[in-house]
Amino acid sequence: MKEVILHVYDVTNSDSEKTNNTILQINRIFKDRIGLGGIFHSAVQVYGLEEWSFGYCENGSGVFSCPPGKNPMYTYRECIVLGETTCSILEVKQILRELSRDWPGNSYDLLAKNCNHFCDAFCERLGVLKLPGWVNRFANAGDTAMVVAGNTAFRISRSCQHLIPGKNF
Repeated sequence: MKEVILHVYDVTNSDSEKTNNTILQINRIFKDRIGLGGIFHSAVQVYGLEEWSFGYCENGSGVFSCPPGKNPMYTYRECIVLGETTCSILEVKQILRELSRDWPGNSYDLLAKNCNHFCDAFCERLGVLKLPGWVNRFANAGDTAMVVAGNTAFRISRSCQHLIPGKNF
């Protein structure tokens, strides 16, 4: 069995120092004080000197690695042990090959398919705990709000069809 570690970062990759400081402040208030969550990047470490995550790119896989806790785009926050995997190192490499194929960089979506979703999928394949809810809570809430808004807009448009003269729907 091998320990699986989640590395969590504050998302401070903006060119604006003010924006980065605002995100740090949001995370301190909503995660550290209230316990709800914040705006985070995550990566999973298992067997070795690399952590694995997912991000946007135009071509190829969005799955990438870097040294644990050293992603230069973000501010390191903490690590969380998610359990131990029974997968061998060869099985982990196979899982990563499959995930790399299934997670193209151009499919990245901030709310619906981000690094935290990738880490959940990776952890599920490794047979360990999913990410704590607070890690991706803001994206999940935003995605839910988008679905509700889309469904509401569709229902409104369907119910207003009779108001458009000359239209047979």
